[in-house]
Amino acid sequence: MKRVSVILADGFEEIEALTVVDLLRRAKIYVDTVSAAEEYVVHGAHGINVQTEDLFDEVNFVEFDMIVLPGGMPGTRNLEEHNGVRRVVKDFIEEGKTVAAICAAPTILGNLGLLKGRRVTCYPTMETKIQGAVLTGAPVTVDGNIITGRGAGTAIDFSLKIIEQLMGKDKAKEIAESIVYE
Repeated sequence: MKRVSVILADGFEEIEALTVVDLLRRAKIYVDTVSAAEEYVVHGAHGINVQTEDLFDEVNFVEFDMIVLPGGMPGTRNLEEHNGVRRVVKDFIEEGKTVAAICAAPTILGNLGLLKGRRVTCYPTMETKIQGAVLTGAPVTVDGNIITGRGAGTAIDFSLKIIEQLMGKDKAKEIAESIVYE
């Protein structure tokens, strides 16, 4: 079974995080919600609090196929300031494992120097903060082991692309049809 870790920090964008969790679980992908805060309850940018399964330090990320970084503010900033998150992102990219980031979160990869020459998309106001990447402006962009999404309005497309990468096009199509996504 494929395993994905969705890492949440206070101020995360709820639609981006919870859409991924919901659709991946529908696809029978194991999803672990992980708190980058000191508590299991992480506070969303719009007042929705989420109870995670694990705290960051409780997780053995080697067991996962992918990590997902939702955007939102100050969630993205809080993820980037977390030493463990930065380490895991770098490790995943170096090991050829997939990192998916949406909205403002691709800036985390950019600030780590991981997007030079890569095709990426992100929230429009964040584009100037990503140096050296080829910005596509597309809803979702895949370049090797990096999946990026533009923002909350593209959360379903982003989630379906993750499913496609992990389980194939047929599974992504099946999940899209099951939620009447056209």
